[in-house]
Amino acid sequence: MAAPATPDSGAVERIVIENAAIATVDAQDTEYASGHIVVAGNRIESIGAGKAPGGLANVVRRVDATGHLVTPGLINTHHHFYQWITRGLATDHNLFNWLVALYPTWARIDEQMTYAAAQGSLGMMARGGVTTAMDHHYVFPKGSGDLSGSIIRAASEMGVRFTLARGSMDRSEKDGGLPPDFAVETLEGALAATEETVKKHHDASFDAMTQVAVAPCSPFSVSTELMKQGAELARRLGVRLHTHGSETVEEEKFCHELFGMGPTDYFESTGWLGDDVWMAHCVHMNDSDIAAFARTGTGVAHCPSSNARLAAGIARVPDMLKAGVPVGLGVDGTASNESGELHTELRNALLINRLGAHKEAALNARQALRLGTYGGAQVLGRATQIGSLEAGKLADLVLWKIDGIGHASIADPVTAIVFGAAAPVTLSLVNGRPVVENGRLLHADEDAIARSTRDEAQRLARIAAES
Repeated sequence: MAAPATPDSGAVERIVIENAAIATVDAQDTEYASGHIVVAGNRIESIGAGKAPGGLANVVRRVDATGHLVTPGLINTHHHFYQWITRGLATDHNLFNWLVALYPTWARIDEQMTYAAAQGSLGMMARGGVTTAMDHHYVFPKGSGDLSGSIIRAASEMGVRFTLARGSMDRSEKDGGLPPDFAVETLEGALAATEETVKKHHDASFDAMTQVAVAPCSPFSVSTELMKQGAELARRLGVRLHTHGSETVEEEKFCHELFGMGPTDYFESTGWLGDDVWMAHCVHMNDSDIAAFARTGTGVAHCPSSNARLAAGIARVPDMLKAGVPVGLGVDGTASNESGELHTELRNALLINRLGAHKEAALNARQALRLGTYGGAQVLGRATQIGSLEAGKLADLVLWKIDGIGHASIADPVTAIVFGAAAPVTLSLVNGRPVVENGRLLHADEDAIARSTRDEAQRLARIAAES
C-alpha cells in the first residue's frame, strides 16, 4: 500500500530524538552508534547519524537519548487476551489436557471480563515495548455481550496499534471437539458475526490503528466448512486470515485420523495457504510443510515460551527463515505464558532455538530483533508501514535504556537487549504519540487495571465453580 501524502511540513509538530544508538531493522540492517530520528506528526521524517538537521519548525519535544537504543516498536502476532484472568492454572499439562481443564472456565467469560483482561494484556505488552498488538479471540459464549467491541475499546484507550483476529468455533464436545456445547457458535452465526466485526471495525488505511482478520480457532475446534467459508469470507472482504497450526503431535494425529492428511495439506485443501494467511506455532513441520509455506508466502507466529510451557516442542524457525517463510513473534495467551511480555520472547526465541538441530548457529541477536519487529509486520501484512525505522514509515518506536546496571557492561546495544535482562522502556511512541514513559503507561491507570483484573479473575473463578 502506497503511503498517502504527508501533512504540510511547516504545520506538523515534530519530536526530535538525538544521541541514540539506533537499530533500524531495515533491509540492510542499518545501525548508528549515535544518531537521530525526527518524527513529524505520525511519520518518521528523517533518520541518520549524528545530530538532527538544524532549523526544524514546530519542534514540540527534544529527547536526549544518550544511553539508549532506539528500535522499531515490537509487534505481537499471536495472543489470547481473555486468558489474562486465568493465569497460573493447569501448569503441568500438555496442550490438549490444558484445554480440557480450562475450557469450562473460559466458557463463562463476559464483556466486563474481556475488557479487564484486554487492559491487563495490552498494558503489560505496551510497558515492554510492544507498539502493535494482536488478539485472537475465539470464545463467544451465548449472552456474553460485545466481546470484540470491548477488546477493541481497550486497545484504543491504551493507544496501541491493534489487529483483532475475530475467531470462532463450531465443533463442540458433541461433535468430537473440546469446547463445551454452549461456548461455540453455529457455522452461520460465526460467519455472520465475523463479517459484521470486519465491516464495523476494520480500517484499511495506511496509518490504521485497528484492523480485523478472519480467524477460526483450530482444526480440532472448527468444522471444515467453517474453514473453507471463512477463507472465502476473508478474501471477499479483503482482510487477512489467522488460525492455529501444527502445534502438537496430537494435532497432527487428529488431522490424519479425521481428514486423512497432515495439518499443512489440510490447510491447503481448505484454502488456508497464501500470503494473506499467518498461523500460530507451526512447531511440527516437516521439509514439505516448510516448502509449502515458503511457496505460498504463508506466515508463522512463533511463540517460544508458550511452546515450552505446554511442552509442544521447538519450532524449526531457522529452517523457515532460510526457506523464506515470514516469521514473527507471539506472546500467546497468558494462561500458557504467564509473563505476558513480548520483549522476553526475543531472548527466549534465540535460546530455545539453539537447543534445536542448528545449535549455536540457529539465531543471532539481530535475527531475534527482526523476528519481533519487521518479521511481525510482514506476518500482519503491514511491512510497508511499520516494523523498521525508515523515513516515511509510521512513527512506532521504542527507546530502551541500556546504561543501567543490567546492560551497561555489554558493549553491543542489540546484544544487550536480546541476551540481557528485559531492558526498561524510557519512551514508546505509537503513531507519533507517547504511550509509555519511564516504564509507565500514559493513558491507563496501572493500579486500577491490577485491581480490576484480580476482581474479574476471582469473579470468573466463582462463576465457574458454581457451574
